[in-house]
Amino acid sequence: MGRNLQNGRFAFALDLHTGVPVYRQLIDQVRTGIASGSLTAGDQLPTVRQLAVDLAINPNTVMRAYRELELGGLLETQQGTGTFISEKKPEKKTVERERQLGQMAGEFAARAGAAGFTLEELIDRLRELLPRPAQRR
Repeated sequence: MGRNLQNGRFAFALDLHTGVPVYRQLIDQVRTGIASGSLTAGDQLPTVRQLAVDLAINPNTVMRAYRELELGGLLETQQGTGTFISEKKPEKKTVERERQLGQMAGEFAARAGAAGFTLEELIDRLRELLPRPAQRR
């Protein structure tokens, strides 16, 4: 069963049975919220502690998601004030591309995990299938 948190125009919803890590679900949902306009520059997200309590998850999971989003330029954390959607606008193309990749990778990982494949098997197969840049001589 999933866990949901509605916060104004945006709702966090976790599905604990997909095989997709919770931190990755949070990242994907924030990216999707930005791409769709549900989250806009300056919107404040719940604190790490509050989101962890509301979704009944470990605060370190929320912290990891927020940190990755901050490193990607999508969030800004202001000490003592909170975490906000960044005023810097990433290219819409970049946000949409990341959202698509996150969705595809999440679905792939969930299906492959359910089928019993290991991470090493998945990585090896992806390396075989993806085109490689031309090698220099």
